[in-house]
This record gives sequence, structure tokens and C-alpha cells, in this order.
Amino acid sequence: MEPIQSLFKGITSGKNVQENWQRIANMLGDQPAIREFAEHHPDIDSAAWSRSLSRLYQFVEEQKHCAHCPGLEKCPNMMKGYRPKLVNDKGTPSLTFTSCPLLEERESKQRQSELIRSYYVPKDILQATFESIDKEDGGRQQALKAAGDFLKTYLENPEEAKGLYLCGQFGVGKTYLMGAIMNRLAERRHIASLIVYVPDFFREIKGAIQDNTVDAKLDVLKKAPILILDDIGAETITPWVRDEVLGSILQYRMMDHLPTLYTSNFTYEELEDHFSYSQKSGIENVKAKRLMERIRHFTTLVRMEGSNRR
Repeated sequence: MEPIQSLFKGITSGKNVQENWQRIANMLGDQPAIREFAEHHPDIDSAAWSRSLSRLYQFVEEQKHCAHCPGLEKCPNMMKGYRPKLVNDKGTPSLTFTSCPLLEERESKQRQSELIRSYYVPKDILQATFESIDKEDGGRQQALKAAGDFLKTYLENPEEAKGLYLCGQFGVGKTYLMGAIMNRLAERRHIASLIVYVPDFFREIKGAIQDNTVDAKLDVLKKAPILILDDIGAETITPWVRDEVLGSILQYRMMDHLPTLYTSNFTYEELEDHFSYSQKSGIENVKAKRLMERIRHFTTLVRMEGSNRR
């Protein structure tokens, strides 16, 4: 768009200023959008129209830009990503601006990404969608259905939703499916979720003892609306991690009816065996069973199969 200041400087420097103003006014008055606006606002007098020529010119030019949109990054409008609209401001033509669909889409994606947090999980997982999952692989069908059932139940009645426990071999897409669930929740209802790679997080928690931040870090997991514990069973288990860390998190979430979802290479039985043994305390079946009760009764186990995509 030609700078408005330059346009009107040329008008006012001519020999016949009045004729120049009239020429511009006639040009703008021929614009369909301005004519339609004028028909709906007969109370605006000619003096007000004259005082608003610069606004009208900006409106016409930016409308042209929007009609031939070059994309958000190359938007030439004065306010990138915004479309002008004529309004009647107490008898004077004025402009207001609304965000265009491209800007709204980008802002929506930004808000969505802010709802999805992760600890030690690859960034591509956070971009996962159901549309990008390979549905031709028969081993994924049961898991996809279970994910859909979880979403439907949670969106209708969160307190009735049981979490998911996806078990299967390496690389079959368990974590990717969890990423798709997170994005669907953020997209549909702006529901925040957190995915945690369990082995690395537990190592961080052990280190947090030194700076007294254990409770603060655990609170984040306890209170997340949706928590996904990725690759549970791959961690080195200790009685403290099992009972004071994981047990504390799951107890809090169970009491507050907050769904917890899991991915693992282990079945329920194999995970219980994993929890029952530690190098320091040997075999502790009762404590392992107590912890597994908080997983079994609040999740649906789904075996996920398929080709290794890694």
C-alpha cells in the first residue's frame, strides 16, 4: 500500500487542492464496500466523510491485500494478520480491526501447544495427531479404539474416565498415540496435559533432594489434569521411588479423580514383578501389589502391536 502520508501530501501540494480531494473522494466512493456502508449510515455528513479520507483509503487498500492474501508472514497490512472493518463512530467513518483466520489459526495452535507439557519426551511426539497415525497397521486398531473411547468418556464426564495402560514392544507407536490424545484434548476442550518419560524424571527427582525441590516437582505431576507416564517399568526401582514418589503421585490422583495414562513394555503382571524387587530391599510383594492396585483398577489395559517405526 502506498504510504498514506505520501498520498495526502501529494493531494495538498497540488495547485487545486479542492479538486484533488474531490478526485480521491470520488475514487473511494466508487468502492462497493464503502457505498454499501454509506447506504446503511445516512447520518454521516459530507464533512465527516472528507475528514476520514485517509481511513477510507487504508480500508480499501487493506481489503485488496486480504482479497489476494500472500500469507500471514508476508501480510502487508499495517497490523499484520488483521482485517479492517468500517464502523460508524458517532457520525464519523472509522476503522476497527479483527484478526484474520490465518492469525486465529496460529494463535489457536500456540494456545494448544502451551497446554501440552513434557519432561524428556521428543518434540515430535507433541505434534502427533490421530490423522497422522498409520491406521493400516492392524496391530494399532485396538489401541486406537481404546484411545477414542477414553476421549469420549473423559470429554463427557471426566470423573468417570479410566486411564489407559498401553503395553507393547519398542517402536510400535505407544508414545505417539499418547501425543495424539493430548493434542485432541487441547484442541477440543483446551484441556492441559503432561507427559513424562519416567526413567529420566525419577533420576531428576533423586537429584532434587539436594535442593529441596522434590515436593514442588511432584506437585506438578499430582495436579496435571491429564498425566501420561511414558515407559513405566524402564526405571531403576528403589523403595523410595516406588513408595514415596510414584505411590504418592498415584494416591493423590486417585483421590482427586484425575486420569493417569501409561505406556510400558510390561504387562500388569510384569510391572508388578518389577516393582516388587529392589537391590536395597530385595523382594517386597505386598508393597508392589499395593502400588499396582492404583494402576490396575484405574486403567484399561490395551496390548498394542505393529511394526517397529524407530
